[in-house]
Order: sequence, then structure tokens, then C-alpha cells
Amino acid sequence: MSTAAAAPARPGQVLADLLPASRVRDIALVVGGAVLTGLAAQIAVPVPGSPVPVTGQTFAALLVGTTLGAGRGFLSLALYALAGIAGVPWFAGAGSGATAPSFGYILGMILASTVVGALARRGADRSVPRTAAAMLLGEAIIYAVGVPYLALATGMSASAAIAAGLTPFLLGDALKAALAMGLLPSAWKLVKR
Repeated sequence: MSTAAAAPARPGQVLADLLPASRVRDIALVVGGAVLTGLAAQIAVPVPGSPVPVTGQTFAALLVGTTLGAGRGFLSLALYALAGIAGVPWFAGAGSGATAPSFGYILGMILASTVVGALARRGADRSVPRTAAAMLLGEAIIYAVGVPYLALATGMSASAAIAAGLTPFLLGDALKAALAMGLLPSAWKLVKR
């Protein structure tokens, strides 16, 4: 009886690739990433004057992308979005459906997870500066989709949508990026790759 061991890290790998490869692994990672994002969305703090709360959801989405890679990250966040549209109450504040003004941020998370996953395959998760750049790009993508969607969904002007859907979140996003800057390169050092 043999046990499969993870291969040493090679260029082009993400952290999830260090686990023994199988279809079951990939399915579990995709479902686990969706569940992690749904759980993180429940950490929600209302922002006065904004229909968008501060959540752990964006951090989870970017972490899922960087640790799983572009393909599995995309599938994870797409599963999260589709299940939420179908009625699973795991959007922020136990919400579901595609009618919330904040749904654009979820669409942005799908794209951002894919982009940061592709960057992680190029080593963007292995050093503090590169991780910071990947996380900030991911956040920018989320806002690039979420803020215009918020404006359209609510009838807000562009400046009002920026004031309600971007400005109050910048400090928190900087903290999330700092956390990722510590976690991801440290994880690679821990596995000595």
C-alpha cells in the first residue's frame, strides 16, 4: 500500500498544487473555496450610508484565487455566485439572489480570483512585494466591477457610488492586503519551496 506524496514545488505552481493531484482534490478545493467565501461573507459590518457592508468575503475570494490558481479560483467563485443566486444564503448578511446592489462586487470577485490566481502561478504569492501588488490589483478589479454595478443598481451618480462603495473600504482592504502579504509568502517558506 503506497501513499501519494506531494511533489516539490515547481515554477508555475500554486499552494494547492502541493497536495497530491486527483479529481477529488480539485473538486474538494473548488467547493471548499466557495464555502470559505460564503463563511467569510457572514463577517459583515454595516457601513453607514452605504448598501455595501465591510466583509471578509473579498479577502477570502483573493486568498482562494492565489492558493488555488486561476482555473480552480474561477470555478470556486463562480460556484459561490451561482449557489447564492439559486438561494443559498451565503452572500453578505445571509443574503442570496442577484438583485442586491452589492452583487457587482461578487462578479468582480470572480474575475479578481482568476487574475490573482494567474499571477500566483507566476510567483506573485511568494514574496511580500509581489503579493501586495497582486492583492491590490485584485481589489482594484473588484471595485472596477462593483462600483459601476452599485451605481446602476441604485441610480447613484458615479461620485456617490464611489463615496458609498469604495472610499469607506480602502483602509480595510489595505489591512486585508497586509494580512495576505504575511500569510502567503510565509506559507511558501513553511513548505520550504
